[in-house]
Amino acid sequence: MLVATRLATFDLRRYLIGALLWLPVHVIPLAGGLVLQQVFDRISGHQPAALEAVLWLCAAFVGVELVRGVVIVVAWTYGVYWWNAAATLLRANVLRSVLTARGPAAARLSHSSGEGVARLRDDVADAVDFTDESVSLAGTTLFAAVALPIMASIDPLITLVLILPMLAVGVLNRSMHRVVARLHRRARRLGAAVTAYVGEVFGGVLALKTAGAEPAALERLREHNRRRRDAAVRDRMATDLLDAATTTTVELSTGLVLLLAAPAMRGGDFTVGDLALFTSYLGWLTALPRSIGTTLYRLPQAAVATERLTALMAPHEDADALSRGADVWLHHDPPPTAPPPPHPDPPSADSPLPHTGLLSAALPSPHADSPPPTPPPLHAGPLRVLEARGLSVRGVLHGVDLRLEHGSFTVITGAVGAGKTTLVRALLGLLPLDEGTIVWNGAPVADPGTFLVPGRTAYAGQVPRLFSASLRENLLLGRPASDDDARRALELAAFEQDLTGMPDGLGTVVGPRGVRLSGGQVQRATAARALIREPDLLVVDDLSSALDVETERLLWERIAGRGPETVLVVSHRQAALERADQVIVLDRGRVAGRGRLDELLEGCPEMRRLWHTELITDDLITKEEQAGA
Repeated sequence: MLVATRLATFDLRRYLIGALLWLPVHVIPLAGGLVLQQVFDRISGHQPAALEAVLWLCAAFVGVELVRGVVIVVAWTYGVYWWNAAATLLRANVLRSVLTARGPAAARLSHSSGEGVARLRDDVADAVDFTDESVSLAGTTLFAAVALPIMASIDPLITLVLILPMLAVGVLNRSMHRVVARLHRRARRLGAAVTAYVGEVFGGVLALKTAGAEPAALERLREHNRRRRDAAVRDRMATDLLDAATTTTVELSTGLVLLLAAPAMRGGDFTVGDLALFTSYLGWLTALPRSIGTTLYRLPQAAVATERLTALMAPHEDADALSRGADVWLHHDPPPTAPPPPHPDPPSADSPLPHTGLLSAALPSPHADSPPPTPPPLHAGPLRVLEARGLSVRGVLHGVDLRLEHGSFTVITGAVGAGKTTLVRALLGLLPLDEGTIVWNGAPVADPGTFLVPGRTAYAGQVPRLFSASLRENLLLGRPASDDDARRALELAAFEQDLTGMPDGLGTVVGPRGVRLSGGQVQRATAARALIREPDLLVVDDLSSALDVETERLLWERIAGRGPETVLVVSHRQAALERADQVIVLDRGRVAGRGRLDELLEGCPEMRRLWHTELITDDLITKEEQAGA
C-alpha cells in the first residue's frame, strides 16, 4: 500500500486531474437513468405525455451519452501521462539502485539481465495498474453512494436484494487472496525465466552453433515455455473465476429485479420508468463489485510485483526506496546541471549519478524528500596510499594484504583460479567481503563500492563490456569530454592506428558487445574508457590477453609513461611483470610472494613456475607471429 500511495501522490496534480476526469464517466449515468425513467413513465402513461416533451427527453439522454463519450476520450488522453510517469518512476528507482546504491555491486546483480528486464516490464505494470484501479473504485463507489438511495426511495426491498450478491462477491475475492498471490508469483517467475533464457540464447548464439547445440537449446526453450504456459493458465484461471463470479452476480441481480418488480408493477407501486431506472443503474452498480474484485485480486499481484522489484535493489533498500522521488520529465529534458570538475568527488552512498550520456532517459531525482547527501569524507583527496588489510572472500581469498603507494606500478599474478580477479573486485567493492578493511590515505573506507569510483579509480575489467553505440559513446558514457580527450585516451591505449582505419572514426558503431571490433580492439577500447576518466588509480584486469607482443609492450609503455601515476594490474604477461615496482603472487587465495620480479624469481617457487610457463608461451606466440608474417 505504501508504493500505491507514493505512486498516487508523487505527481499529485496530474493524478487528481486524471481522477476528476474519470469520475464523471461513472457519475454521468446517474443522469441518464433519471432521464430514462421520465421517458418510459411518459410513454407508459404514468405521467402526462406530450410528444414534444418525450423528444426533448430523448435528446437529453443522447446528449448525456455524448458528453460521457467526450469525457472518456479526454480522460484516456490525459491519464496515460500519469501511468507512464508512475512506471518510469519505479523503473528509474530500480536502475538508480543497481547503478549507485551503496554495497557490493554483486548483491544488486543477483538476477539475470533477461529476468530483470521482465520485472521492469511486467511487475512495474502490475504495481501501477493496482494504483490506477483506485480511480475506478472511487468512481463506482460514488455512483453507488448516489444510486442506492435513489433506488431505495423507490423500492427498499429490491435495493437490499441487489446489495447481497455484491457482498458475496467481496467475500469470495477476499478468500481467494492467497491463492491469487501464489499463482501470480509463480507465473511471473516462470515468465521471467523464459525472457532470461531467450536473452542467454541470443548472447551465446555463436557458442550454440559451434557446439551443434541448437536442438538442445530449442528443446530447453520449449520446456521453459511449457512451464510458463501452465503457470499462466492457472493464474488466468483464478482471475477469470473471480470475474465469472462477478458476472454471475450481475445476472442474478437482474433476475431478482425482474422477479420482484413484476408483482410490484401489477400493484402499481413500481412503474415502467422505475424498472428502466433500476435496469439502467443495475449495469453500473455491478461495476462496484467488479471494481472491488479487481482491486482485491490486483492487491496480491501488486504485493508480488513490489517484492520482485525490491529484490533487484540493494539489500538495505525497501519498498519506500522503490517509490521515492518526484521528478519525471515527459515533455522536455531535465534541467541542465553544471558540468563536473575534472576530478570530481564520487557520489556519496545516498546521492544519484548525474543523468547524462547513455543514462539520460527521464530519470527521477531518487531522494527528493530525503535529507541531503552526506558530504564527502575528510580523507577524500588525491591518492597517497591505499591499503587493504586481511581481505577475505569465502572460498576464494584468505587474509590478503595489499599496499599501493602513489606513483607505483603493481602487478597481481598467479595461476588460473588463484583469486586475482576476486581480489581487485573485492578491493573496488564489487564483491562482498567476509573480512578485511580498506584504507584510503590512512582513513577507513566504509563502502568502497561508492568511494572507489571515478575520478579516484577507474577499472578495466577482465571481460570487456561495450554497448551497441558509437566508439565515442562507449568511451565517454556520459562524461563531458571532447573528441580530443577521446583521441588522447585511445592513443594511450595504443588504438590510434585502428582509429585511422575506421571510416567513421569516433562515430563508428561497434555493435552489441563490440562484435564489429577484434578481441584486442575491444580490450584496448575498454582501457581507453578507463583512461579518459583520468583516475588517481587505474585498475586493469588481464587487459592484454588478446594482444600481440609488440602491441602489448607499447600499451604498457604508454600507460606507465603518460597514464595515471598509480596502476594496479592483474596479469601474468612478461611485459607487465618486468615493468612492475611490486609483484604480488597469489596461490589458492593466499599471498605466496611479494616484491620485485628479480627478488621473487630468486625466493618464490610459485613465481619461478609461472615465469617459466610464461616464457614458453611467449616464445610460441613469437614463432607463430613470425610464421604468419
